Amino acid sequence: MGLKKFRPTTDSLRWTVISDFEELTKGKPEKSLLMPLRKSGGRNAYGRVTSRHRGGGHKRMIRIIDFRRDKLDVPAKVIAIEYDPNRSARLALLQYRDGEKRYIIAPVGLNVNDEVLSSRAAEIKTGNAMTLESIPPGTPIHNVEFKKGSGARIARSAGNACVIMAKEGGFAHVKLPSGEIRLITLDCFATIGQVGNIEHDSISIGKAGRSRWLGRRPYSRGVAKNPHDHPMGGGEGKAAGGIPRSPTGQYARGLKTRHSKKASDKYIIKRRK
Repeated sequence: MGLKKFRPTTDSLRWTVISDFEELTKGKPEKSLLMPLRKSGGRNAYGRVTSRHRGGGHKRMIRIIDFRRDKLDVPAKVIAIEYDPNRSARLALLQYRDGEKRYIIAPVGLNVNDEVLSSRAAEIKTGNAMTLESIPPGTPIHNVEFKKGSGARIARSAGNACVIMAKEGGFAHVKLPSGEIRLITLDCFATIGQVGNIEHDSISIGKAGRSRWLGRRPYSRGVAKNPHDHPMGGGEGKAAGGIPRSPTGQYARGLKTRHSKKASDKYIIKRRK
């Protein structure tokens, strides 16, 4: 997992920084674990644009990923590390002893031919999945469940990890990647290790064309528009737009959108900054 830079023979290559993809194994994805991705173009069920600047992009296939890790006490061998166009993390293709294949999120240090296990009391080893009750405090974990059996919800993107701070009264105090400390029941599953591809945040797209490949369309800054078109537009010269907000007036910074009386508030010990 490293980065690749280019000689600045063109204007776009001067700023381009991409992954070297050295950790990936050659070959095509597992056909039985693929399904087509239907693009929405940012439109909802009524055909109205609810997410702007979406559209186009390369055709993709969805990889069906095992976020539950519910095949218990059956060892699996890593037979490939693969690229996933739909997420920042890499995927590990597992083959169980009975022949079944499944994809999981590939953590740092998991290599081809390694063996992993999902069990309520497995060995503390990268890639193994077990309940929070069996994981000692201070161990980096990812793919953490919010509720028992619901499948992993937390720490699934590149470089992310949670840490168990303490255990008390049937709950684990888990520090999330955002800095929030939250109570999660001890019977929830998590996977040992940190999500791989940790240098993903250092990638530089380099040119507008690569954004189009990813399905991102061009957009204009609000401050560059007229008052008729955007709340931050207008003014003499290159004027600042005031408080950042959307074209509809929704504030982009500082506005709290979480419900003030949400039921899960009682499980949050410390808020994220």
